[in-house]
Amino acid sequence: MDSSFVRPDFDRVRRKGVPEVIMADRKTVDESLAIARAFLEREGRAILSRVPEALEAWLREAFAGQAELEWYAGARAAVLRAPDQARPDSGGRVGLLSAGTSDIPRAEEAALVCREMGCRVSTAYDVGVAGLHRLFEPLERLLDEDHVDVIIVAAGMDGALPSVISGLVPVPVIGLPTSVGYGLGGQGVTALLSMLQTCAPGLSVVNIDNGIGAGAVAGLIANRVAAARREA
Repeated sequence: MDSSFVRPDFDRVRRKGVPEVIMADRKTVDESLAIARAFLEREGRAILSRVPEALEAWLREAFAGQAELEWYAGARAAVLRAPDQARPDSGGRVGLLSAGTSDIPRAEEAALVCREMGCRVSTAYDVGVAGLHRLFEPLERLLDEDHVDVIIVAAGMDGALPSVISGLVPVPVIGLPTSVGYGLGGQGVTALLSMLQTCAPGLSVVNIDNGIGAGAVAGLIANRVAAARREA
């Protein structure tokens, strides 16, 4: 691999508070391995998203004995961590809901980023508006027991759940539209437009299937709140 085309942002996590994530699905196996190795050697951690099957096999083989591989099967994401590196703990608290099981891969992508930013993540899946009674117990748990600082809501189809949540809770909500849907307006378009047109205050929206972006914003919010708690 010609390293002149790769300039990893090793300082991003210190500058921004968000670690760099290697998006692997448009890279060759050699490119992804080289970037992951550079992060592992320099930072003791490498995070990869959208990992193709061929790369998954190489990650398991190439870094055996050098790093622990944490594999997120639903999101096809991976974290390589050096044996002496612990996951950070910031005290941030993130809630994560999905409307359906088809939304879980993108939700898990968001969860991965939040955890690697030091946040505790509390999840509840398949609680969408088609059976709204399923929402009440997990939402009460997130607010009254887990005391979350922010909630990510992943939804496809009509994308209604984030607006419902935002109209009920006193914390910021991040809408994560997913490419789940049929026909006209499918593939996340209707979900995105519905979330953007919300009349419920406190809802912000990321792009379709952008679990990484949703996790980054949620992690930044939660970590700022956690810092304020420590200073209080």
